[in-house]
This record gives sequence, structure tokens and C-alpha cells, in this order.
Amino acid sequence: MSRFSSPRYLPAILLTTLLLLFTAPVQAIKFELQANRYPPAKCIWNAAHKGALVIVTANIGPGEGQRVDIEIVDSGPEKNVYLSKRGINSESRFAITAHSDEGDVGVCFKNYLDVAATGKARFRVVDLDVDIGADAVDYNAIANQESLSALETEMRKLEGVVKEIVDELGYLKKREERFQVTNMSTNQRVQNFAWFTLVSLIALGVWQIFHLRAFFKRKYLID
Repeated sequence: MSRFSSPRYLPAILLTTLLLLFTAPVQAIKFELQANRYPPAKCIWNAAHKGALVIVTANIGPGEGQRVDIEIVDSGPEKNVYLSKRGINSESRFAITAHSDEGDVGVCFKNYLDVAATGKARFRVVDLDVDIGADAVDYNAIANQESLSALETEMRKLEGVVKEIVDELGYLKKREERFQVTNMSTNQRVQNFAWFTLVSLIALGVWQIFHLRAFFKRKYLID
């Protein structure tokens, strides 16, 4: 039997597996950005909670007669614009801190075509890498600054990952509580509407009975 299958190693193995499930590796996105005189925005959205550090690394390929603009926004109710820059080239790196309680952070690009440019369709290749939270922290710089060993650096990374998991669970708990309140409120409104409909139908039925009785009396059909 392998020494890693021993019961005393199971908690560490389970913890490592759990962390790997919660923290998927961040991969770069590569795409072509079509040039136009009035280009639509192409946005890449990522989930980021309030206070999360977001590092955006954009590598813009060459392209004659084209200008690429970048804008970092969120989809929260306030529609915050964190950064807006015109004419980025080669590799550019931007850092922001999300401050919206809800909503994703979007990295938007527009590729403007020069008025004098003619000929076939033009485009520029964009290589985008977005790091959020613990993935955006430069632990090597922290290790050099605080003289941390390799094990201490890994423990610091693990601490950041665990904090993200705790924050994510807290966020999900708040959303569950909010949905529960909304569900109870909706249920109460439906009940109130049902009681109102029932009382209205009963009142209408009673009115029809008295109205028909009065009508028949006027016609001397009943006493």
C-alpha cells in the first residue's frame, strides 16, 4: 500500500482536491478583432467580487491603419468604468480593483479603421489574459520583499486561495438569503392576490343575487 493512501494523509489529499476543484487554471484568450470605421465593442466578461484585484494583460498584434481602444467596465447597477485607453499597442498591462457588489468585470475592445485605409478587410490579433484575485497577486515579489522561503510562499498562495473560497461561499450565502426573501415576498403577494380574488368573486356573487332578486320582485315574478 502506498504511503499516500494512509489515513493520516487523506485530509491533506481531500483539501488539495477541493482547492483544485474551486480554482480552475486561468487561460489566455486569443481572438481576431475586426477593424471598422464605427466598430462594435467586443467584451470578455469575468466574474469578480467586490475588492478583488484584476490584472488585465493585452497583447495587440500589428495592424496598419488601425487603432485599438480598451475599456474595462462592470455589469453592476452603477455601470462603473474602471479604465479607458485609446491606441494600445504591443503588450499592455492594467490593474484595477473591482468595487461592485454584483456584476462581472468586462474587458472591451474596439478596433477603429483609419479613414484613409482601403482594400481588403483588416483585423488585429488580440491575446488577452485576465487574472483575478489570488491569481493576480505576484507572490514572487512578495517572497523577495518579505524574504519568504518556497514553502512559505506556497502557504501564502494557499491562504489567498482559501480566502477566495470563503469569500465565494459568503457571497453565495448572501445570494441565497436574498433569493429566499424574494421568494417569501412573492409567495405572500400571490396569497394576497388569491384572497383578494376570492373576496371579490364572493362579493360579486352576493351582489348578483340581490340584484336578480330585486329585478324579479319588480317584475312580480316572486314575492
